[in-house]
Order: sequence, then C-alpha cells, then structure tokens
Amino acid sequence: MVVALMSRIYANAPIVLCLATLGWGSNAVASRLAVGEVSPMMLIFLRWGLVVILIFSLHGKEMVKEWPTIRNRLNWVFLMGGFGLSMFNALFYIAAHSTTAVNLGIIQSTMPGMILLGSFFIFGSRINTFQIFGLIMTFIGVVVMVSKGSIENLILLTFSTGDLLMFVACVFYAGYAIGLKNRPKVSGLVMLGYFSVAAFVMTIPLMAIENAVYGTIMPGLKGWLIILYIALIPSFGSQIFFMRGVDLIGSGSAGLYANLVPVFSAIIAVILLGEIFSLYHLSAMIFVFGGIALFEHQNRMKI
Repeated sequence: MVVALMSRIYANAPIVLCLATLGWGSNAVASRLAVGEVSPMMLIFLRWGLVVILIFSLHGKEMVKEWPTIRNRLNWVFLMGGFGLSMFNALFYIAAHSTTAVNLGIIQSTMPGMILLGSFFIFGSRINTFQIFGLIMTFIGVVVMVSKGSIENLILLTFSTGDLLMFVACVFYAGYAIGLKNRPKVSGLVMLGYFSVAAFVMTIPLMAIENAVYGTIMPGLKGWLIILYIALIPSFGSQIFFMRGVDLIGSGSAGLYANLVPVFSAIIAVILLGEIFSLYHLSAMIFVFGGIALFEHQNRMKI
C-alpha cells in the first residue's frame, strides 16, 4: 500500500513540484540560520559532498552502469552541476548574509519568467494564453509580497547587495532548469548523482578562495544539523522532485511552481524565525496558488 501510494505521488506533477518548492522554501530559512554557524563555501562544499556520498551509497552501481551514456555529455554535466547548481548555491548563501529569508524566497519567484522566456528563445517553446495569465497572477502575488501590499513601498523599493546576488543566482538556476529538457535518458537519481559530483568539484576552488580572502568558519553541532538538513531536503529531495516534475509537464510548466517558494519561505519564517504573518502574505498566497491552478487547468485540458 505504501509503495502504491508513493508511486501515485511520484506520478502527480502538482504534488512532486509542491514538495520540491517546499524544500526550497525551507532552504531560505536554513540559509539564514546558517549565518555565523558555517561559512558559505564550506556549507556548499559539505552539502554537495554529503549528497554525493548519499547517492553513491544508494545508486553507485546504477551510476557506473550509466557512465558510457554520461561520458558523452561530460561538458553538459559540468555546466549543469558546476554552474547551474554550485554557483546558484554559492550566490544564494552569500546573499543570505545581507538580506532576509523572505526576500530570498520572493526573489526566487523571478525564475518562472526566466525559464518560460528562456525555453521560448532557446527551444521555441510555445507560450499559450493560460501560461501568460497564470504567470501574470503569480507575478501579482510576488509584487504584493514584495511591496507588503503597499503601493508606496513598491514605488520606494530598493535592492540590497544580497537581493541583487540572489537575482543573479536565479539566472544560473533558470539555465539549469531549461537545460534539464535535454538531459540523457537516465534516472533522476543517477543524473543528480553526476550533477552533485560536478557541483562538489566546483566548490573546491570556491572554498579555497573564501578561505584565502575571508577565512573559513567550521561548523559546530548546530552548523552540522543545518548542513544535514540542507543536504537531505533542498539538495536531494527537492532536486529529485523537480526533475520528475520536468519529466511530467516540461520545464516551462514546472518552472511556474517556483512561485510557491516565497509562500513556503514566509510560512516557515513565521514559524521558526517569529516573523509576523500579515494580510498581504495571505493575498500573495491567493494570487500565487490561483495562477498555478489556472496553469494546471490548461494542462489537464490537454490530456
């Protein structure tokens, strides 16, 4: 019964993509909790190192079996893992030192537009009316959250260094999401395993630079608990669920779900960081979920 239930969940695009974005939403809060507990590059070094160990332990034989297929795409694997994942993480955790968890989540909501437009220009993917209206609704939700429901706040909005770094990080991840469309015909876990190796290798020079310029903060008990959570949930679970979502409904459609990240970030920040949940948060959630519901309605009409 449990296996059957898990199979049904894994075949349901809305569920797997909501689980993926829930993990990413919690990552914004975890990144804030990590400030002062472990330095950013050490965090991603240990994060991807743990993911590599985990996947090799569970699926090492399958990875070795698929090596001939992967070997022909090594440049692509390095670009996807080394830049799409590792650089996104590096900028993400650096940004966490100078902006809030809620801001990190909100700025991640720029990714659906990047992914849709990138898919359109690179692959010629068609953007239909439902996608446009769904994107507009979710964008309104993001604007409501950014401005806290105030036009005055929206007009006077300024971006911190952390906000700008997070925006650049999203460009890297949008490229990763678009690139998944042309991944080799191997399982999601095997693909994530090779991406993780590339991301891990990429963090080695980044960590060396960090240590030489700023110094390294080694994790204590709290730091290790945060690292373990980040490795298991946002790094492992969310990546698998997102790749599955891309397989089911495509990168453009799956990317729209990234708008759930600020919603989940805000909810978790309220619970763990004691932030106040206001009316504008609720309004933003209504728009975001409404946009995704509209988009999913179009997908069901195609079936």
